[in-house]
Amino acid sequence: MRIGIDIGGTFTDLVAISDDGKVRTYKTASTPADYSIGIVDGLQALLRAAGPNAVVSELLHATTIGSNTVLEGKTARTALITTRGFRDVLEIRDLRMPRLYDINWTKPAPLVPRHLRLEVTEKTRADGSIAVPLDITSLAEIIRTLTVEKVESVAVCLLHSYANPEHEKIVATALRKLMPHMAVSVSHEILPEIKEYPRTSTTVINAAIQPVVRAYLASLGTRLAGMGVSAPFRLMQSNGGLASSDWVQDRPAGIVESGPAAGVVGAAALSMRIGAPQLITFDMGGTTAKAGLVENGQVLRTEAMEIGAGVLSGARLLVGGGYMLKLPAVDLAEVGAGGGSICRIDPGGAPKVGPQSAGADPGPVCYRRGGTEPTITDCNLVLGYLDPAGLAGGSVALDVPAATAAIEEKLARPLGLSVPQAAMGMLRIATATMMRAIRAVSVERGRDVRACSMMAFGGNGPMFAASIARELGITSVIVPPMPGLFSAFGLLLADTEHHLSRSLPGRSLTPDMLQTQLTSLLGEGESRLEAEGFAPRQREARISAMARYAGQSSEIAVALRPGTAAQILQALPEAFAAEHEKLYGFRAPEGEPVEIMSLALLARGVPSQSRLPLGIPPSMPMATGHRPAWFDGVGWTATPVISRGSLTDVPRAGPMIIQEYDATCVVPPGCSAALDGFGNIRLTLG
Repeated sequence: MRIGIDIGGTFTDLVAISDDGKVRTYKTASTPADYSIGIVDGLQALLRAAGPNAVVSELLHATTIGSNTVLEGKTARTALITTRGFRDVLEIRDLRMPRLYDINWTKPAPLVPRHLRLEVTEKTRADGSIAVPLDITSLAEIIRTLTVEKVESVAVCLLHSYANPEHEKIVATALRKLMPHMAVSVSHEILPEIKEYPRTSTTVINAAIQPVVRAYLASLGTRLAGMGVSAPFRLMQSNGGLASSDWVQDRPAGIVESGPAAGVVGAAALSMRIGAPQLITFDMGGTTAKAGLVENGQVLRTEAMEIGAGVLSGARLLVGGGYMLKLPAVDLAEVGAGGGSICRIDPGGAPKVGPQSAGADPGPVCYRRGGTEPTITDCNLVLGYLDPAGLAGGSVALDVPAATAAIEEKLARPLGLSVPQAAMGMLRIATATMMRAIRAVSVERGRDVRACSMMAFGGNGPMFAASIARELGITSVIVPPMPGLFSAFGLLLADTEHHLSRSLPGRSLTPDMLQTQLTSLLGEGESRLEAEGFAPRQREARISAMARYAGQSSEIAVALRPGTAAQILQALPEAFAAEHEKLYGFRAPEGEPVEIMSLALLARGVPSQSRLPLGIPPSMPMATGHRPAWFDGVGWTATPVISRGSLTDVPRAGPMIIQEYDATCVVPPGCSAALDGFGNIRLTLG
């Protein structure tokens, strides 16, 4: 069996596909104190169910440990070694701020305090020539400081090392020789690109989380070995590709948004087969809601993102609120609105939802684990959308009276509303918050959401999908099989990928210079895929460029068609202008010079057989019948409760509740539901 494991804020999801195409699933509570415990518990249960002859052939994992480490302030004690005079690049940043007129806004504290930002005497020019030789004696004092300060990890980022990494190599070699216990991140290995702040910030993030990620992977590896599991272990990267555990231990910055990427990859794999090439993906779990975009069956990626900036965003309209991570990533927007998001009244008397979450422990009030603040899950329960008998087939018991009492005391009474009115009001606020994420990946990217279908998954996504789609003018919603475990399923559909980049000299670029860089990039991509065990016929390469009009200060990604360097340069202006017009609504007059600032390579290892199973087994039968549910403008309604298998290809009018082991889909009045040939629920909104 190939097994995908996705850790969420509330549940850990496991999906296995055996060599005969059979799909098995398991859902267990996450264990925040040590997530590897929940993984092992789930694996043991899954293997028991599969029988004594089950063998794990590949283990694929998505984790939020990278982003959580930064967001929770649990990074390793980290130092930065940089060129003399440049120690404050990390603090000056790029002078962008998310709230332009808020004089009280304070930028986040640097991940490396100033006394640990250490300088060496050296200087490399932008053309790669050496202006000041490296003073190796200054390095000796730095090593003494690292020892005294008990630094666990160090980032090395010297001026213009993307053009000539000689000095960085000397410093890194000395550190690794004299301090073999130290985790060392070097900018020309992590991000060999122009622009000091993005390169420095990305290298520092890699260094700050490296010891934590290494410890987590080591602990998990030990537990797996104790189970007798020795299969290849790969992790989902933020860019939507898989990478080996060894690779991730050296470049953990690449998995910061590991978990959310898997669901978008799964949606892209399904999109062409089911005839929905344009998709908005909507993934709502227990803590957050994420939105992504699939165009023509391809995942939309961004070249940079910010960690900890409220809406997780790549080059959005207002940036600067988080830590810059300039690595390719699935283009996602994320907001703090999930099933565990706390509903409250702020000191000014206004109702608020999130971003604080009850998480898995203590969880919502209805979980009876000590939670006292009402959450979105409590609101869904008292409105009749969730099964009072419990979640996940009854394995998580729910307490309706406790949830009702909490909403009455904390929300309804202060607002002067009934319990269902207060609960529905909170769901409206959550809906408005989640629409921000969808607009961030669509409208702010120049895309018309009305031309897309929405694919909704996650434990809570199908409950909110219809209401959000209606607000946005989307008329078609797709709920895939196993929606609550879809990110784990997406892991099993992902390919191994390596993303490489090189900075270029801009206006002075000649065809020969471009060809040299192309050859170097393609050669490195081939080497990495060969090391992963992919034969030449299983390797794919896609080249893109970060380009701009001459004089601009920012770039956009442009796909390059295969051809000679001269052909690429000739076709570039029109390709760039078309992409610029799509994003910003205009293009410069013909003849305006276009500069290539950097090249990027996507090297993909393609399996010999399709990873997508021919079909998905029917979901576990759930209790059906009727129960009262509260809908806007209608009030309490005796609502049919059915299973996915009860639907046919003939649309059935709502209201209804489609109940499954891992998720619940709410079909409100004015909406119909049907089942397509692949087992997807298709909602059509009037």
